[in-house]
Amino acid sequence: MTRLAGSSKLLRAMNESAALAHLLDPGRLTRSDLRKLTALSTPTISEVLRRLTDAGLVTVVGHNSGRPGPNAEIYAAKPDAAYAAAVSVRDIGPSGAPSVVAALCDLTGEVRGRVESRVDFLASDPMDALVDVVARLRDEAGVPADRVRHVRLGVAGSYDARAATIRHVHLPGFGRAGLVPRIAAALGTEVGVDNDVNLAAVAERRRGVGRDADGFALLWLGQEGLGLAIDMAGTLMRGARGGAGEIGYMPLYSPDSTGRKLDLQHLFGGAAILELARDNGVPGRTPAEAVRTAAADPAAAGDFLTGLADRIAVGLAAVVAVLDPYLVVLAGPIAQAGGGTLLSAVSAAMRRAAPLESPIALTAIDDDAVLLGALDAGLTAVRESLIASIRSAHQ
Repeated sequence: MTRLAGSSKLLRAMNESAALAHLLDPGRLTRSDLRKLTALSTPTISEVLRRLTDAGLVTVVGHNSGRPGPNAEIYAAKPDAAYAAAVSVRDIGPSGAPSVVAALCDLTGEVRGRVESRVDFLASDPMDALVDVVARLRDEAGVPADRVRHVRLGVAGSYDARAATIRHVHLPGFGRAGLVPRIAAALGTEVGVDNDVNLAAVAERRRGVGRDADGFALLWLGQEGLGLAIDMAGTLMRGARGGAGEIGYMPLYSPDSTGRKLDLQHLFGGAAILELARDNGVPGRTPAEAVRTAAADPAAAGDFLTGLADRIAVGLAAVVAVLDPYLVVLAGPIAQAGGGTLLSAVSAAMRRAAPLESPIALTAIDDDAVLLGALDAGLTAVRESLIASIRSAHQ
């Protein structure tokens, strides 16, 4: 009898989690719609909706009057049942100083608030700074702290979950072991960390040119650093310690070389782009400004764009030779600044550089791709947590 009772609870949990999953995406469904999607009986669907409504996860949002008989109630996930927050920590903000950008979305994905602030991490503890920005975000949106079920942090580095340590990060204090668990404890919620370029790929998969691709490699051309994200049919390759895609460290020298030890960062990182721009008489205070200026008037930029494209092709040739991706996406501030002009130059450089074929596209994200990807990843975590909590409640 105990086993039968347990089986009944499990079945109820499965029914409720299946219905909630459909209401979360695409949402706005009638009992009849849910019955068709889940293959459950009408009485079972009615009971499931009652339980989800009583739990505060689902609400009636309207009535369908386009059918004969009584108007059918339309159900959807309750937007304020739970929230996800995203925090993007930038090495260099538009002002030339490190900045923290944060956003908050409800259970339907609607953005409820967004804040940005410059932070001097030499004088501020990272934990205090990040806790403060999330608290400010909650206050401005009027959201209770216990409704924020997940915070997704994007950093220019890699997160080793086993060691609870952010690696390859250049911001002061961010490499301390145990920083992330301390932030989670201070916020009282789950905190996930991901490389900023991986999060940009999440946004590209959900909102951009990677939406219909079987897989893609996203090359991030940042104001300072470089990065690579590898999407395999919607799953990101992160590596054993979260360091997959740290392409800027790829060496470009022979072991017996007596000259300067170069890597890809030295070839087309931010400082290298500015140096190349100066050599060609292209003005710009930042790498993105120089590239934007050159793209607006290529004839006046000398060999700058061709030279930059040839350097980018060195990195891309290695990526394509190893991964043979269905698609390569150029993203980040430099790619956005160069637009179609830089894309054409890189495509031509790839044809000159190697007998390797892979379509190359420009990112379709014109907003903060890292922040959008962090919101998408955070919202997915919240939804999965809610579904899992339903099943746990019936165990």
